[in-house]
Amino acid sequence: MHHPALHGAGLGFRRDHLDALEYQVPDCIDFFEIAPENWIGTDNTSAKRLRAFTERYPFVCHGLSLSLGGLTPLNTELLTDIKQFMREHHVPLYTEHLSWCSDHGQLYDLLPLPFTEDAIKHTVARIRQTQDVLEQQIGIENASFYLQAPLNEMDEAAFINTILSEADCLLHLDVNNVYVNSVNHAYDPYEFLRKLPKERVVYLHMAGHYQQAENLLIDTHGEAVIDPVWQLLDFTYQQFGIFPTLLERDYNIPPLAELVPEVAQIASLQRKYRA
Repeated sequence: MHHPALHGAGLGFRRDHLDALEYQVPDCIDFFEIAPENWIGTDNTSAKRLRAFTERYPFVCHGLSLSLGGLTPLNTELLTDIKQFMREHHVPLYTEHLSWCSDHGQLYDLLPLPFTEDAIKHTVARIRQTQDVLEQQIGIENASFYLQAPLNEMDEAAFINTILSEADCLLHLDVNNVYVNSVNHAYDPYEFLRKLPKERVVYLHMAGHYQQAENLLIDTHGEAVIDPVWQLLDFTYQQFGIFPTLLERDYNIPPLAELVPEVAQIASLQRKYRA
């Protein structure tokens, strides 16, 4: 059930690319994703430059610091600011990571949750609180992780499915994270995808990663997307249908022109399945 305001292929909106985008937005880019924390309270000049894009293109907000699985109280002040930001820029959707990232201050990393009933109850309550403040459903993104919690009571797919159902929220499906976790934890990424509820998927992420060892991938968003991840996206379209799909590049950011071929590859794959 992708959001009606979103379609096609997208790119993360970065200040690094502002000048190039103001000169010309490549035809293959249909929508943008923005981290609201990086733009709330920005200077007037930056706000005007952003508005010139939000008035012409669909945007989605993808949060970095809400810490949905965290133990400290949910940052409702931040949520209120996000709600106002979304209304000012007519952004229809907010998503966040299924992780925790704070403990009396930001930890500046997205840390995994244990796959337990207690973690489900805790996180579902915080997602519901978030949805109450924003007055709309949010999407949760499947996170990459590098260590398995010793007290896991279920597998990752069961954990995600239960949270989606009990919180009545949407799934922001990161295809690269599925691949990274499948290598790091030795499971079949295709079987994992088959277990996810396609009716909850709202849009997809594609990204590159760093290979530190044969069986250790680090989710850096700092490299080009590799062939096995493209193949997994192809399979996702086969299984789920075509969803809006966005290329992330958060590190080692090249000029816009170097990212356009990857966005165009997403668009090309979507055309293949529309045909």
